[in-house]
Parts: sequence; C-alpha cells; structure tokens
Amino acid sequence: MDEKDLADESFLREKYQMSKNAKDHNDDFYSGEQINYEDYYLDDEDDYLDDDEDINESVRENKIRSGGPDQKSEASIAVSGEKVHKSAEEKKSPVDSATESIAVEKRMSASDSQKKSMEKKPVGADQKRKAAEVQYQAPESKEWDSEVREQVDMKKESAKNSDKKREDSGKKDTGNKKSSQEKNKAQSSGTGKTGAEKSSAGKNETQKKSLGKTEVQKNNPGKSGPQKGAAGKNGSSKGNTGRTGAQRNSAGKSRAQKNGTGKFGAKRSSGNPAKASGAGRKPKKSGVPIPLIAAGVFVGVFAAAYIGISVYFMSHFYMNTEINGHDFSLKTAADVKEYIEQQVQGYSLTILEKDNKTDSISGEEISLRYNENKDIENVLQKQNAFLWPQAFFVKNSSKATVDVSYDREALEDKISTLQAVKAEQIPPTSAYPKFDGTEYVIEPEVTGTEVNKELLREKIHQYISEFQPELDMVGENCYALPKYTSESGDVRAACNEMNQYLKASITYSMDQPVVVDKTLISEWVTADAEMKVTFNEGAVREWLREFGKQYDTVGKTRTITSPWGKTVEVSGGTYGWSVDEEAEFPALVNSIKNGEVVTREPIYVDGQRAASRGPQDWGSTYAEVDLSGQHMWFIVDGAVALETDVVTGVPTPAKETPSGVYSILEKELNSTLVGEIDPATGQPEYRTPVAYWMRVTWSGIGFHDATWQPAFGGSLYASGLGSHGCINMPLDQAGALYNMLPVGTPVIIHY
Repeated sequence: MDEKDLADESFLREKYQMSKNAKDHNDDFYSGEQINYEDYYLDDEDDYLDDDEDINESVRENKIRSGGPDQKSEASIAVSGEKVHKSAEEKKSPVDSATESIAVEKRMSASDSQKKSMEKKPVGADQKRKAAEVQYQAPESKEWDSEVREQVDMKKESAKNSDKKREDSGKKDTGNKKSSQEKNKAQSSGTGKTGAEKSSAGKNETQKKSLGKTEVQKNNPGKSGPQKGAAGKNGSSKGNTGRTGAQRNSAGKSRAQKNGTGKFGAKRSSGNPAKASGAGRKPKKSGVPIPLIAAGVFVGVFAAAYIGISVYFMSHFYMNTEINGHDFSLKTAADVKEYIEQQVQGYSLTILEKDNKTDSISGEEISLRYNENKDIENVLQKQNAFLWPQAFFVKNSSKATVDVSYDREALEDKISTLQAVKAEQIPPTSAYPKFDGTEYVIEPEVTGTEVNKELLREKIHQYISEFQPELDMVGENCYALPKYTSESGDVRAACNEMNQYLKASITYSMDQPVVVDKTLISEWVTADAEMKVTFNEGAVREWLREFGKQYDTVGKTRTITSPWGKTVEVSGGTYGWSVDEEAEFPALVNSIKNGEVVTREPIYVDGQRAASRGPQDWGSTYAEVDLSGQHMWFIVDGAVALETDVVTGVPTPAKETPSGVYSILEKELNSTLVGEIDPATGQPEYRTPVAYWMRVTWSGIGFHDATWQPAFGGSLYASGLGSHGCINMPLDQAGALYNMLPVGTPVIIHY
C-alpha cells in the first residue's frame, strides 16, 4: 500500500471515528447543532436508502484501499475520493501524480464493474435495504461490524415505530431530552477538539496535508464541509444511483451553508451531505398549534396581572370610592384614619342661614375628638377584591360611622345662640290651589323662619362627623317646611280637579241673564289642608234660595196705576213667578259637575209662571178690580176692553173680597155656587145657580152674574147687599167678560 492509499485510509478512519463519537454522544459533532438521529431514520424510504448507501460506500472504499476481495467492485469510491482531494493532489510531485493516475484508471474500471453489478441488483426500496444489510455483514474489523449492527438494529426499531412516531411527532420522550443534553456537552467540547482527534487516529504526512486542506476549507465561507466531505467519500456511489453529493447540496443547503461558517464538523457521521444539510427531510409538525400556544401565554399573563391587582385591592379601596362624602380611591384604611385625625385638628363648621346670615362652631369650642373604630376596616372587607373591574363603571359610595366625641352641652349652647334659632319663628304655609279669575293655579309655599331644631342638630352632628366645612340650612331643609310645595303632586292634582268644575257655565233667562260660571263656581269649590277637593253643594242650595227671593214675584208687593189714574200698591195673591228650588238644585249641581255650557230657564213651581219679567209681571192684559170704587176693568194690551160697576164682599173678615194678584183659574157656564157648611144646620149656607162662572181662587172667589142684585157700584157692598166674597156683575157684562177673558189672565184686586 503506497503513501497515498495510507493517507486516504487514515482520512476515512478519521471521519469514521468522528462519526462514531457523534453517534455515541447522540450529537452532530461538527455543526454543534442538536440532532435526533432517530428522526432521520423516521424519514421516507429514500432517506433510509441514503444512509445505507453511505455506510456501504464507506466499507467498500476501505476495502479497495486495503486490497480486499471487493477491491474491483468498490473502485468507483476511490474515483470520487480523488475528486474530493483534487486540490491537495495538485500540490504533489510529478511522480506521485503519475502513480495516482494509474490508480485512478484502475478505480474507474472498477466503477464500471460496479455499475453493471448494480444494474442486476433489485431497485425497489425493500431490495435496496436488504442489499445494504447484506453488505453490512462483511466488515473489515470487529469494531466496524459492531457499529454496522448497531445502525441496522436502530433502523429496524425505527421502522417498526415509524407510524407511531409520525402520529405523535410533537412528543419527545425523556431519552431524547437526555440525548439533547449530551449533544450540547459534546458540541461544547467537540468543536475545539477536531485537531486532537485527528492526531489520535495516527497522523502522517499525507494526513497533515489533508488536514491543512480542511482548515483552508473551514476558513472559506463560500464552501461548506459537507460539500467536500461528500465529494471525497461517496461521490462515485451517488453517481451510480443518480444522486451525487452536489445534487443533494443543490436540493437543500447544509446547516453550515446557512450559518456561513463552512466548518468541517457540519457533516453527519454517515457522510450523507443531504442529511447533514437537512435536504429532503420532512418538516416536523408541532403537537400544539402556535395560536394556541400564544393564547395560552396571553391567558397566563392576563391571569397573573388580574390576580396581582386583586391582591392589591384586598388592602386598598376601589376607584371611585367615597366614604362619608369624601373620595378615598386607592387608599388604605390607615390612610382614611389618618385623614380623619388630620381633620379634627383646627376643624370649624360654618352655618349658612337665611338673609345671608352665618354662624360658626369650632371643634375646640365643643371639645371635638376622634374615636377610632372598626367601621373603616369593615367597609374595606365588604369590598370584593376580585370584582375590581366594576369600579370603573359604578360609583362606590359607602357610609362609615366616624365616631367623634364632643361636649354635648357646649354644642347645645352654640345651637341656641345661632341667629336663625333666636329669630322670630314664623311657621310655613303650604302651596295651595288659587283662583286667578280664570282658573285655579298653584300658589307657592312660604317657608317662614321657623327652624326644625331636631333636624338641625342631626345635620350638625353629621357634618362634624364628616368634617364638612359648611352647612346650608336652606339646602338641608333645616327650616320648618310646609306640608305641600308647588312641586307636590297632590297640589297639582287638586288644581286639575277644581278646574274641571270651572268648565261649566249655566245662563238663566231672566229679565237680566243670570250666569252661573267659573266666577261663581270657584266660590263653591275648595281644597282642604290634605288637598282633598270638595264641591260645596250647601253653598249651591243657598244661592238658589237667594235667587228665588230675587226673581219670585208671588205675594210680593207691586205697584199699579188704574185707568182712573189711581196708583196703589197691591200685595198677596197667588199669581207670579216662583222657582221650584227643590227641583232646580240637583239640575244645577249636575250641570256644574258635568261641565255643561247651557242657557235655560230655572225650573218653576207648576202654574207659577207670570206673563212677563219686571215689577208688573202681569203684563199688559189683565183684569183690575178697585174695591174702594166698586168698579172693574178688563184691559187688553194696555187698553180698556170692558169696564163695569160691581158688588164685592161684605167688608168683614169672613166675607170680604181679598186683595192681591190672582189669575183666572177656570171658567164654567150655568154653574151652582155652594156656600160653606153651616155648623148649626149642617147644610151649605147657600146654593146659587149662575149663568157665567170665572174662578179667581180655589176658596170660592170669582166673577159671576148676580141677577138678584138691585144695583151695582156705590156702597151697596157695605150696606148689607155685599156678597160672600165674590165679584157680582150684571148679567150682560158677565157674559161679555166670560167671552173675552181667557183662563190664566191676571186679576189685580186692590183698594
């Protein structure tokens, strides 16, 4: 074996030793990167074959160099080795070059034989694997044989578990983690030991040249160690299968190329540059999607922050927290107590009164002191620290008893000396409905000057406990308040109800119209102290009574002037106006309550209507009898239509003709007049037939003919010829009057 062969063999053994060390440490010695060799064996079938071929090529190359039985079939490996070390060979002497040329030709011849033998071999993946395994059975040494078996066993085990590994590629077992740790240690220690390992394998001159070449390659950032190592190791074999090291490097850059370091250690121990560079490897899938990982990180950070803030609010008050009217946001209970203690010193309460008057009470005057208690802590404990986000939206107002002590007698003395307390105490007046001439409106309340002393004491204590600087007595309603104000709903409701009555308007048709409207009705509608509305019907009845007195004419004294020019007063009788108050009262009340607007006459007593309104309600057509002159007239439309002398009743109380204003109640022809019953005989005093009967009263007074009278007029009525009260007329005049006088005609009888 010549010097060149020894150098190549030494180079190959050096690579093998480094590969072995990397595998033993489960580490990629050259690149410093952590590689799980098991993952490589879990790749596709092509990757398995690549590993097999790398191992077989290494074995065959060694045999060729050592002159073994497979030297011819493995000669092609030497050819590729020559290409790898081409740059080194150029530096050799001519003699060495000639010697190596002869060796190259032999190796190329062996390469042709190798191609032929490979064409006969099975080309399937399984067949390739079996062929590779057969070749593993012919190692040069025990150490190589052990290594080959170890790789075969690992490959078989990986093949069995390949499906399971691919389904759960995201999981890493404890062994892989340990291997990674060992890799890191090997990387940290192996990167600086390349030269030592090479020297331990046995250096010679050729090896030193090869190492020098390697160092040059390391310093060259444009070339990576995997590219050169692959070219010298298995370039020829890869050429047989159609996959050279250069092709693999073009399929995917090695890690050394990506990092730009060009270190020799970037090669895998198998010598497969595609493996070392990661070309052709399937990307490993993570077991947990990245978005879920990011979400988990976010949730964890958020939860930690939320809990931290919650812990903070276990000892601090929420935002927007008020205690007794003061803002204690983000303060502790100790802060609140400290604030209270500070307020006690130099505290003074200013009291604002009516008419811009003021008084003050200082804490020193009443010996004010703060007595600490647990109320502040209780308020904080009631606060749920984990619900702190609600404080951004809800104002938290709490009441805590600030226990202060003071001299009560001194405080009472100060209150009694306040100007508001010493002033005249005028009670308040409630708001109430008031008629303004058109409708009811609310008359505002009057507060007066009366002080509500109990409330004033309570407010002063509260303000001192809260350390408020000013107390507005008006704003805090410390003055006695009326029961109802202008804003009270009861007052407004009362106004509305009372105004409903005012909608009515009833007009009575009299000589002058009499109107019952809002002006009059407002006097009948009232609201009591409880704002209960009352319609005073008694007042309505009283008004009707007065109304009747004014417009009723029955029995009233009237004045009449006879055709003779005689003016006399006449009173009594049954003729004239008479309002039926009992019937009119409910009618008027209903009209008012219903809000009616109407014009009508009042309801009169049946038959008690007159011919006209005014002092002489008998009108212009009537019959007149002058008892003193014993004469009568029938006047039609103001003119005398008939007149005659008459004989009236005997001027005694029992038989005299009554004076007054009457009317013709009925008329009858050929009637018999019947007198009163004589108690002595039990018979009527008389029975007298007459031709014309015209009744004036229901007691038996009327006009009729009296054929038994010797004469009419003069003083016959007083000389014993007078009647029982009737008005006696001549027969012809009685007939004429009967024909002219209608029923209902007024009859005025006077002296």
